[in-house]
Amino acid sequence: MDKRELQEEILRLKKEKDICILAHAYQDHELWEVADYMGDSFGLSLQAQKAEQENVIMCGVRFMAETVKTLAPEKHVFLANSRAGCPMADQMSREDVLKMKEQYPGYTVCAYINTTADLKRAVDVIVTSSSAVKIIGNLPDEKILFVPDPNLGRWIAGQMPDKTFAFFDGGCPAHQLITAADVEAARRDHPGAPILVHPEADPEVVSRADYVGSTTGIMKYAKESDQKEFVIGTENSITAHLTLDCPDKKFYPLSELCVCENMRITTLEDLYGCIMGTAGEEILLAPEVIAESRRPIDRMIQLGG
Repeated sequence: MDKRELQEEILRLKKEKDICILAHAYQDHELWEVADYMGDSFGLSLQAQKAEQENVIMCGVRFMAETVKTLAPEKHVFLANSRAGCPMADQMSREDVLKMKEQYPGYTVCAYINTTADLKRAVDVIVTSSSAVKIIGNLPDEKILFVPDPNLGRWIAGQMPDKTFAFFDGGCPAHQLITAADVEAARRDHPGAPILVHPEADPEVVSRADYVGSTTGIMKYAKESDQKEFVIGTENSITAHLTLDCPDKKFYPLSELCVCENMRITTLEDLYGCIMGTAGEEILLAPEVIAESRRPIDRMIQLGG
């Protein structure tokens, strides 16, 4: 089968087998075209909760599928490619969090959603890049231990001078490849084009950007702006998606190196194999893991509105 035939077969099979397909924003456009929902990890989890289908396939990475299973435990949840992990989510374990809590007594532990279900059991609240400022701002606590991404944490802290922050020394390997020199080069090569950056990037990059926000925030900004050219400082698939979605505008990657190989390994063939039961992996979590990891997610929903 060629690509179009494979997509048509996936669309047919997902109806026949009662499957909801989720595609993260960093997936290739050919996966978007067969997905029921596209978005960030938390938004996809909420869509999975609402979906009528009994089976859910995540085209993303493992922690995203775990979040879907946590919020929709009654569904069969599958990861399209079982090798698709997240280096940042794997940087820190639940035991690491418990040790840091001993080092920072009295701190409220806030974890980025890009973490494992097991780690989430040890924290007080979860945030996404789009909700972090609002959620932490709504916390009555003055001392925040933010894990695992210090770049995102410092960006949040910069907007909350009344709170004290401590950080874990982690971060996203792909976003860390973007440098301040890339920003200067973009200013020279694309004068007047706004530079839109994800807060997972280095603080020196973030401080030089025209807009800082989540993946969905960056896409919304670019689509709604009257500007015709943009420099995109996040995973390079977003540059490709925006180019297809907005043919009247031009988009340039801030760094050609900002590529998440873990996201890119999931293919149409993987998705088809998962539907057919020859590829992928069902995500199974113990009941206590689901209950304990859902607690800080529910608090995120409560504080985020």
